Amino acid sequence: MTRIAIIGGGPGGYEAALVAAQLGAKVTVIEQDGPGGACVLSDCVPSKTLIATSVRKQALLDAASLGVRFSGGPDGDAGHVLADMPLVNRRVKELARAQSEDIAKRLAAEGVDVIEGRGRLVDPQRIRVGDQTIRADVVIVATGAHPRVLPGAEPDGERILTWRQLYDLDELPEHLIVVGSGVTGAEFAGAYRSLGSEVTLISSRDRMMPNEDADAAEVLEAVYRRRGMNVLGRSRAASVRRTADGVVVTLEDGRVAEGTHCLMTVGMVPNTAGLGLEDNGIRLDRNGFIEVDKVSRTSAPGVYAAGDCTGVMMLASVAAMQGRIAVWHALGEAVEPIRLATVASNIFTDPEIASVGVTQRQVDSGQVDAKVVKLPLATNARAKMQGFLDGFVKLFCRPNTGIVLGGVVVAPRASELILAVSTAVRNRLTVDQLAHTFAVYPSLSGSITEAARRLMSREAAFL
Repeated sequence: MTRIAIIGGGPGGYEAALVAAQLGAKVTVIEQDGPGGACVLSDCVPSKTLIATSVRKQALLDAASLGVRFSGGPDGDAGHVLADMPLVNRRVKELARAQSEDIAKRLAAEGVDVIEGRGRLVDPQRIRVGDQTIRADVVIVATGAHPRVLPGAEPDGERILTWRQLYDLDELPEHLIVVGSGVTGAEFAGAYRSLGSEVTLISSRDRMMPNEDADAAEVLEAVYRRRGMNVLGRSRAASVRRTADGVVVTLEDGRVAEGTHCLMTVGMVPNTAGLGLEDNGIRLDRNGFIEVDKVSRTSAPGVYAAGDCTGVMMLASVAAMQGRIAVWHALGEAVEPIRLATVASNIFTDPEIASVGVTQRQVDSGQVDAKVVKLPLATNARAKMQGFLDGFVKLFCRPNTGIVLGGVVVAPRASELILAVSTAVRNRLTVDQLAHTFAVYPSLSGSITEAARRLMSREAAFL
């Protein structure tokens, strides 16, 4: 029986464990936080739970445009709808614990041993956990990453915070300053604005989310500004200082922003220090991420790695697939290397932004030759009915064959809508095939088939 030891119980670790157990291996998972790891207990699951509450509250605030009136609010609007933050945060943490418990039960049912603690490689076949040594034929490192801390802006857990510390606040921040306008910053800034906080978002670049689709970022920034958020572009934070009753963020150009709380969202650092990796021939890049090939192998024989500690598209879905691929390869199963061009991602803002495949930047730079169609959500009948007017569906295809290369969806529940585009990209479907697929009428997904129909036309523009 093959012995597999996994350091880290997040998506990369527990999904690898489940596959390995089902294939008959003896599996041990070493995790210091709990089954599901930081992803489930303090990152992805809690943040998306909080965001779900904020989206519901925003829907109430926007309900007047659909003819809904509230007897207690001024002019019949929802002005007195408040977020009960102790209750919200309690639900966030309870749901995270429940998800962790579900994972623990599943691992136990499959016969996986879970050891609480921090593992360190003694050699490629031995892991030290406290005073215990685990021997394994195959080792998978899936230790994740943690929030980056900037000198001069060290979190204190009360006024200066990382996103892992938000759920311990006793009340809604009166004025939250968010430093960093990437995906995490954009998600939390939008959520807290909808929950009722004044929000200032500090972006060091010209626009929010500089690495995402520019059209999508423009839509989201317009929505945020309309909701009253203060977005400061080309503004890099130099320091964050706590005051008697708040914080002062000093920008590099000398300007200051004052608020009651500051949330730092300035990237992630891999959890690779102190694990004995380099001592055992495992190469790390200059930022500390573990170097892996397309089947998750590291530079040390018999040692694989998966998830955020590898820096490969830091998404839970990618971590899980890396872990599965590592097990399949290690146990001699048929395996297809991970294809990053088919990975769908989603930004859980309101509206959401989902994408897969080719990007607008690749098309604009000439790197990829593609036809592009973008349909505004405002023309979709279902969107009109529900009052969803911000967003669009964008599709890319090859000019001659019509093979779908990618797409972007900006809409409520874009994370669900992108599946159709992901399926097309993964299976090399053409716009003709997508266009001839029935969509419910009226539905938001109808915009995807409509975009495909427009791309079928020989006269479709190269946008």
